[in-house]
Amino acid sequence: MPEFPVVSIGENVTRQILSDHPNLMVVAFRFSKAGAIGALHSHPHVQSTYVESGRFRFTLGESDQEFGPGDSFVIPSDQTHGCVCLEPGKLVDSFTPRRDDFL
Repeated sequence: MPEFPVVSIGENVTRQILSDHPNLMVVAFRFSKAGAIGALHSHPHVQSTYVESGRFRFTLGESDQEFGPGDSFVIPSDQTHGCVCLEPGKLVDSFTPRRDDFL
């Protein structure tokens, strides 16, 4: 099984691929400080997000929602989304198909 590197993707935010297949990718995002930002963006992939730890305010399309440990949700293809870290923690995201841009 390949070992994927931890990649810095912003101030106090890292990304690490956990597993990968052409049809599915699982990725951990670690936010080490409150106020760290997951910038607004969209992509053609369907995304499922699980909050392993911490607290986050997500923008999902036109609405803002707060999520904490144990919460999960699905982001449809091409929906604009992003987050602000309220308490340091980790998100585990699954993407289908995989995010080739992360490889």
